[in-house]
Amino acid sequence: MDTILVIDDQADVRMAAIVALNQIGYQCIEAQGPEQALEIISSTDISLILLDMNFKLDTTSGAEGLRFLQQLQTLSANIPVVVMTAWASVDVAVKAMQLGAVDFVEKPWNNLRLTAVVQQQLKLSKSNHDNACLKALNTTKHADYIANSPTMQQLLARAKRAAKTDASILITGENGTGKSLLANYIHQHSNRCEQRYVSVNIGAIAPSLFESELFGHKKGAFTDAKEDRLGRFEIANGGTLFLDEIATLPLELQSKMLRVLESQEFEVLGSSQTKIADVRIIAATNAELAKAIEEGEFRRDLLFRLNTIELHIPPLRERPEDIVELANHLLATHSKKYQRSGMTLTGEATLALTQYHWPGNVRELSHCVERAVIMSDNDNIGACDLILAQPSSEASISHSAAANQSLPLLPLEELEKQMIQKALAEFNGNVIAAGEFLGLSKSAIYRRIDKHQLDLKEADS
Repeated sequence: MDTILVIDDQADVRMAAIVALNQIGYQCIEAQGPEQALEIISSTDISLILLDMNFKLDTTSGAEGLRFLQQLQTLSANIPVVVMTAWASVDVAVKAMQLGAVDFVEKPWNNLRLTAVVQQQLKLSKSNHDNACLKALNTTKHADYIANSPTMQQLLARAKRAAKTDASILITGENGTGKSLLANYIHQHSNRCEQRYVSVNIGAIAPSLFESELFGHKKGAFTDAKEDRLGRFEIANGGTLFLDEIATLPLELQSKMLRVLESQEFEVLGSSQTKIADVRIIAATNAELAKAIEEGEFRRDLLFRLNTIELHIPPLRERPEDIVELANHLLATHSKKYQRSGMTLTGEATLALTQYHWPGNVRELSHCVERAVIMSDNDNIGACDLILAQPSSEASISHSAAANQSLPLLPLEELEKQMIQKALAEFNGNVIAAGEFLGLSKSAIYRRIDKHQLDLKEADS
């Protein structure tokens, strides 16, 4: 059954929407505001969001609704959003659409209009999802991998050698080092390069949808199974299946994954017919799986099925020879994206790039260069345009923290808020880098920033 999240600060408005949607068979969850909604999204599989645009800050601008849409984009939640407001405003509606909203309903609404919009967008969302699984998978781009450093050249040599086999490969490394890019590179150099390359973020699959997402289902297999659906193993048949964030797979589901990896057999939900999964498995994680096994959170036998060959990507700080070429490659990419051809890095900028510690690795470097392309006033990007955090290493940050007085006795919530503020200040408002330093995922750091109502503009000043 599809679940609709209704976000509005007025209880009577929420109730009116819920009654109308319940009558046509939808399950509804209500939230009083964006903060509560983000908590619900992090733990619940939501099919569509009905979003009021105005809450406690004001009544007309839609600023809070727009901010929520921005936060939803950072979470890569891919949930269709229908916005609603009592104040008809073309400007707010356009801004909402630019931030990913799929439709607009004016309050007070006509129930037939509301339910028609919801039904149409849910149908379109499901169609887009299934089409993406069949269409986008055939458009895998050739993976460019820049590797000047000896360690990376050795890694790519091992990757090419492993690619020619069907052995399972486990890619390890810190967040932002390019694990998914290496997986793509391996596929492109494999004997399966003409077949499909299917990428699955295991951490983004709700446990209740695990079997449906990976193995598919037949129409009528469960309440909301309105039509047949192909699973990722079947889509990738003959090609490569990339299981990203494999360490996040819940323990109770690991046996199901192990079975298909061991026997290459699976059943589509609602069918008794056994199918064969002729796929090459590449998995990736930034977690210490040996430690997870010791703590009873990951199966040892599953690890053995995944790491026939293990490839570790070193962090960017350990391969400084790659930094400048990577930066120039990213500069060319982002310059083309924003139509600013002819941009170059000054000698001062390249020196600053090589001296920086890069806690967020290649992902942070890309973010840094992209921001410079957007904000620079001229075609020569200097060190000041890069806005690199100081001090330039985790070690110096840790040393600076140790030099301060011991931590004060504070409530945990306040201490968490202060640590996030300090990390944001250290990294000049770079949320991803601050989260990496604190050991938080992208979605986790943004949830905490919203919870503590931190101003990112202040952190970047």
